Amino acid sequence: MADPASARGVVDRTIAAIEGLDHESVAAVAGAFDAKVKPLHSLGRLEGLAARVGGIQRTSTPRVDAPAVLVCAADHGIATTGVSAYPQEVTGLMLASFASGTAAVSVLAHQADARLVVADLGVIDPPALHPRWAPVLDRRVRAGTANSAEGPAMSLAEAELAVAHGIELAEELIEAGADLVALGEMGIGSTTTAAVLTSALLDRDPARVVGAGTGVTGEALAHKVEMVDAVLARHEDVEDPWELLAALGGLEIAALAGATLACAAHRVPALLDGFISTAGALMAWRLAPGCADAMIASHRSTEPGHSMQLEALGLEPLLDLELRLGEGSGAALAIPLVRSALALLQDMGELADLGVGAGTEHDG
Repeated sequence: MADPASARGVVDRTIAAIEGLDHESVAAVAGAFDAKVKPLHSLGRLEGLAARVGGIQRTSTPRVDAPAVLVCAADHGIATTGVSAYPQEVTGLMLASFASGTAAVSVLAHQADARLVVADLGVIDPPALHPRWAPVLDRRVRAGTANSAEGPAMSLAEAELAVAHGIELAEELIEAGADLVALGEMGIGSTTTAAVLTSALLDRDPARVVGAGTGVTGEALAHKVEMVDAVLARHEDVEDPWELLAALGGLEIAALAGATLACAAHRVPALLDGFISTAGALMAWRLAPGCADAMIASHRSTEPGHSMQLEALGLEPLLDLELRLGEGSGAALAIPLVRSALALLQDMGELADLGVGAGTEHDG
């Protein structure tokens, strides 16, 4: 396991291993679909999805046989300012729900036949756990971040360690056979931190980025926007991505950035969930732009900043179901869709078998 002294080295060697899409594999998969028993491009974006997985895995015969869902959890000091409809204690309580299999992502991961792993990066008050469904791994960097409106959320060394933990969490899953990693999170106050990071990284007006999160409206929503403004003003001179991550937080977002980098380095698709996990992906992109090639956006969140993130990363979401739960729920929902696209590539017959030329147009 990484320690503060080795953390930056873990990150640097991971970034150095990122190669980007294999465009020959992308073209090979696209060509294979053209030969299938169907009109050209009639499977729409499913064909492009399979081609993207082929490009990530660098093969013309991509497969997802052992998907995993990684949920990173931590608390945010900004939550003490009243930006959430729920108290911070809920973060710890949700660890118990993940472990027992009663959370939404637990149900959806089970339905998708995906392994679920949860990691505690810095929950303030973690409960005693007796996991029956998913392990909760101790990767604690500190007991929650500090209030970023008053000072840095964490030190640079802590930010580096959280990213390194995320890399190693994803690598452990990949070494155990995971060929797709869906990324989710849990942490009261996380949408505020994600809004701050998104506003800073994309230079966007917080009033356009901030959303309801846990359901805040009216004056509470206006207060949330004010707090995002206050954090940005407090750290307005910070520009370096690493220093931004340390100043703004959060621990689980940093770990998700690391997991995204690891997926890219190991040629494994990183299936992003919503606004918060995509904030982690956005940070990974700022650290290593080539890692965006390994990302797949599972869905579009109702959080307004999510569409801005996806646009910056050049991603089109697979689903749009008005979700805003987090946890990796949208990513878990999209796993069967990815596998279906690959099943079509693997198992559909070819026009040549019917004595019809490949690419022939015909009416359905």
